[in-house]
Amino acid sequence: MGTLKMIRAAFLASLLVTAPLYAANADQALVSQVTSRLAQMKGVRAQFTQTQTLSAMKQPLVSTGTLIFVRDRGVIWRVDTPYAVTFVITDAGVAEVDANGRRVRTKSAQGVRGVAQVSKMMRAMLGGDLSALYSQFDVDAQGTASDWTLGLKPNQPQLAQAIQGLHMTGGAFLRGLQIDLANGDVTRLAFTKSEAIDELPSADRALLSTP
Repeated sequence: MGTLKMIRAAFLASLLVTAPLYAANADQALVSQVTSRLAQMKGVRAQFTQTQTLSAMKQPLVSTGTLIFVRDRGVIWRVDTPYAVTFVITDAGVAEVDANGRRVRTKSAQGVRGVAQVSKMMRAMLGGDLSALYSQFDVDAQGTASDWTLGLKPNQPQLAQAIQGLHMTGGAFLRGLQIDLANGDVTRLAFTKSEAIDELPSADRALLSTP
């Protein structure tokens, strides 16, 4: 083999070795930018439309409402349609709240398939904690910090038994989230009118306090 051919072969071989590394570094850099931007907000309020495609149902289930996400406390999930109900998701579990603001039913977060892990992942992202994110998911990132998509695939066998993967899109705020469960069910969430929040009304603070 001539010298020129040897140099060309070595160069092509180096590309094959280093291209995945460059891609991984680019992914991590973008994820770092996205989480850093999201972590600047203490909390977020947004309107949502949720579409659930369930293997046992012929038609998708669609609901709308308002979501409040507070990084160091949890989530208040208020459904307006097709019926009114409020859920509170914290480290303690998932609680249903009645019209008077009282918890009427509580489940352990570990007992709700995938909820604990997804909640942990979301709070890790909002907190800029990449170690918690990568400890549970392999991340494929594309786009820019102002217009990004993230594909998350569980890297823990126990989590993979419940969740096949997640797909997220956003910019300054999270715009869309798709959750593919291992059983074939799919949940899609579209967020609109997102805004950063620093303080909560006393009623909402009470909901997110430990019962």
